[in-house]
Amino acid sequence: MTKPRDDQLAGAIGKAIAHKRQTKRLTQEQVAERLGIGNEAVSRIERGIVMPTVERLVALAQLFECEAAELLSEGSYRATDQSQHLDRLLAPLNQADRQMVIDVVKRLAEGLANRLPLEDSV
Repeated sequence: MTKPRDDQLAGAIGKAIAHKRQTKRLTQEQVAERLGIGNEAVSRIERGIVMPTVERLVALAQLFECEAAELLSEGSYRATDQSQHLDRLLAPLNQADRQMVIDVVKRLAEGLANRLPLEDSV
């Protein structure tokens, strides 16, 4: 039986994989065909039911034309990985749009930091 934290990580990585697949405008069937696996296997990975192997992560990264680390960092709970993910999201924006996003994130972070502490569910 997997631990809840492992399940959350598998779910977050699966969500990142699904996002990359959709960004590349590929169906689960197309990904399955290109990787030589069944459609259900892709679905189970994206839903976080199955944690992909390192070999599978590398194959997915090649298919999506990104680094395997990018798939992992998008699903990571570490602040440094999350900041790298934000960096990739901000990179294509112009300076004014980046500043607008930073201002929104700053206000949101300040508001969340000032609320009453809740039990850590992550």
